[in-house]
Amino acid sequence: MTREHKRLQRERRTMTMMIGIYCADHHNGAETTLCASCQEFQDYADRRLEKCPYGDDKPTCANCPVHCYKPARRDQVKRIMRYAGPRMLLKHPVLAIRHQLDGLRKAVHPKSLSRSQRLQKPGRGLRPGDRE
Repeated sequence: MTREHKRLQRERRTMTMMIGIYCADHHNGAETTLCASCQEFQDYADRRLEKCPYGDDKPTCANCPVHCYKPARRDQVKRIMRYAGPRMLLKHPVLAIRHQLDGLRKAVHPKSLSRSQRLQKPGRGLRPGDRE
């Protein structure tokens, strides 16, 4: 895996903790060891994060204009987050608060950006060969 931005690392860690809480309480597992279906969902969520068009500027999924989860998976993540979200405050308070703060991020739909804006990374110029 390539070097991941801190924001995406935190998003991945938050999702992992939420899935762990949900799995432990619904599938008689432990927070650190997921059942097969929750592990499959975790792998799916990881792939979605890897392909996120926002990168380090990623908003929380609830505030994102791009729906990258399939409808059935979107329902599944809603169930997990509705259940685990409030419990995160007790089990992982720092992650929960940071997730709430990340929810204040505003996102611009990638289709409303020009090609050069989409390709431009914060702190970097355009990629070689790109024109404005």
